[in-house]
Amino acid sequence: MEMLGYIFTLVMGISLGLLGGGGSILTVPILIYLFGVNAVEATAYSLFIVGLASGFGAIGKMRDGLVNFKVGATFAVPGFLGVFVSRAYLIPSLPEKIYEFGSFEITKEVLIMLVFSIMMILASFSMIKGRKDRKSVQSGSHPQPMNFPLIAVEGLVVGALTGFVGAGGGFLIIPALVVLAKLPMKMAVGTSLVIISFKSLLGFIGDVMVNPNIQWTFLIALSVISVVGIFIGSHFSKKVPEATLKKGFGYFVLVMGAFILYQQVVS
Repeated sequence: MEMLGYIFTLVMGISLGLLGGGGSILTVPILIYLFGVNAVEATAYSLFIVGLASGFGAIGKMRDGLVNFKVGATFAVPGFLGVFVSRAYLIPSLPEKIYEFGSFEITKEVLIMLVFSIMMILASFSMIKGRKDRKSVQSGSHPQPMNFPLIAVEGLVVGALTGFVGAGGGFLIIPALVVLAKLPMKMAVGTSLVIISFKSLLGFIGDVMVNPNIQWTFLIALSVISVVGIFIGSHFSKKVPEATLKKGFGYFVLVMGAFILYQQVVS
């Protein structure tokens, strides 16, 4: 199972390099189901792996001029606050048992995975159906003004939510950048990688503050594999049809999200 986990970590990196987001939501299931890491630690490790890989991917996008720093800062600064508070204070403050009724109980780990699976399912619909709306936004003859206050609020909400489940949040950030900030898709991908990198690594610092017992050898090994994957994905991003890839990945995320939700509810 561990070998399969390393393979899927490479696939996650490739996906992140191709899409600028979405691949990060694979990391938590990989850590939990293939490496046997508990849900709380998995969300922490996911932030580091995704943050480091996204940082390397962002460097290439910056060289290509595909990062809008003004929009990125407007989204990222409140996002940093949201993810840091979520990891440093919200997660540690949750009791181990959230709800109990007879033999039915919801623990902290179950709650994290329930929220995570629902986010995956909602994100999959955005990937599958959102492309048409994005084209219509970008095809307008007159540029529309950016709603910076709304972008900042979106950043705060996405930061807190993705910090809770340990995902980079690209599957939520990219639609927000395209719809609210009116960025072209490729510019949104590059800007998303920068935001994900800083936001995820800051969230991980919150985890280290409350849990310094990190398996660094294991974590660095997975991070290196994901970085290799993101370079591969970035290389092929210019060759793979974006619409086809986005929809196919959306269906894949939908199946995984439904599987995790089913497992949590049934078990």
